[in-house]
Amino acid sequence: MAETPLWTLDEIRAATGGRLEGDAPGPLTGVSIDSRTVAPGDIFVAIRGEANDGHDYAAAALTAGAGLAVVSRVDAEMRAAGPLLVVDDPLAALEAMGRAARARTDARIVAVTGSVGKTGTKDALRLCLGACGKTAASVASYNNQWGVPLSLARMPADTRFGVFEIGMNHPGEITPLTRMVRPHVAIVTTVEPCHIGFFDSLDEIADAKAEIFAGLEPGGAAVLNRDNAYFDRLKQAAEAAGAGRIVGFGEDERADVRVRTMVLHEDWSTVSASVLGHDVTYKLGAPGRHVVMNSLAVLAASVLAGADLARVALRLRDLEPPKGRGARLALRVRGGEATLIDESYNANPTSVRAALDVLSRVRTGRGGRRIVVLGDMLELGDEAPALHAGLAGPIDEAGVDVVYACGPHMAHLWERLDPSRRGAYAQTSAELVEPLVAGLGPGDVVTVKGSLGMRMGLVVTALKEAFAAREPMA
Repeated sequence: MAETPLWTLDEIRAATGGRLEGDAPGPLTGVSIDSRTVAPGDIFVAIRGEANDGHDYAAAALTAGAGLAVVSRVDAEMRAAGPLLVVDDPLAALEAMGRAARARTDARIVAVTGSVGKTGTKDALRLCLGACGKTAASVASYNNQWGVPLSLARMPADTRFGVFEIGMNHPGEITPLTRMVRPHVAIVTTVEPCHIGFFDSLDEIADAKAEIFAGLEPGGAAVLNRDNAYFDRLKQAAEAAGAGRIVGFGEDERADVRVRTMVLHEDWSTVSASVLGHDVTYKLGAPGRHVVMNSLAVLAASVLAGADLARVALRLRDLEPPKGRGARLALRVRGGEATLIDESYNANPTSVRAALDVLSRVRTGRGGRRIVVLGDMLELGDEAPALHAGLAGPIDEAGVDVVYACGPHMAHLWERLDPSRRGAYAQTSAELVEPLVAGLGPGDVVTVKGSLGMRMGLVVTALKEAFAAREPMA
């Protein structure tokens, strides 16, 4: 059976006001902005970025199988490669496609933001809502000015549930994105000092997160962390935006979705909770207290979106930590095996503490040590020295034996560490590779974490290559 087109030529022309050059395209089954991963039938949108201009790759995308390229300028190579849709601004065209995709569906839409846990919560919602109907969701962390419209444009018309992550690091960034998404349910996972370097206070961060309510559909619901100090401020913002219902989640006795008991194991958890008046017990496939808390938001949003609570709770057992956010690998070191916990995607004070808590629960092998490799947490402004130095306490509480650290901010932590805990310190992640590889032994458990700009993924890659990494047995 032929695949149903995601877009028809008439639909995309109506949405963008574009002009076709060349022959009419075949079935248009996807949307892409990356010529390296373009699939047959994709609409390639030639966005101009800070470092690259998609127009330089439009011909290559068409040659690779793209069914249509959306461009604002045309050259002979593009014309020879395939059909073109000429528009004034490809990014504006992508936004128009996103709005059109949102308008043509009857799907129930959930939007997720927060200082920590956005992507994990979005991924859990995609997993759980998928048990109840066709679900479209942002991939990876596509949560910015191009990622949100791209994710919307990829949503089929017959979708039952849509889940979209919305991020920011400056005031005013969320408002246009949430008005594009128009969620029925908006989640704020938490408010913490992330990107504080771009704000004057945590109050301003809370207000920026509260922008998500600007796009709520009439009568829509807000799902908020009842344990967070900014619950009341976010609640007031949601009410002012016209939210029809506000649901709190957490351990607080006043929470509408509340943990009754939880048992945290090294790679999974069991939870008993009250969810909007219903008692539910479930297994959570990914470890960590923070994952338990965010699973409450998943259950709340799923019910508010019309999904079946029992099916959603059952599906949570299949949750797995994604690459860069807790995925585990076995390393074949001399004399046995070590365990790598890949937390390299990004970092802030709250997520580092959560990663340390998870590390504290992982059993080491005989004679093994708990090791943490930390890169700078960026965008913390004047708070950076104190927030980095403040990790010494959580490191002690987690029973960490050895710390490797890199970056000028981590020097503040390094100075606070007992010399017995010091593995190696360097300015860059690359400089940590050699001492870390030399120092790793059988039974060790090593967590790698830092902000994207610190390139901690380089450390993970080096360990995988040095020690023939494999996925551990379930």
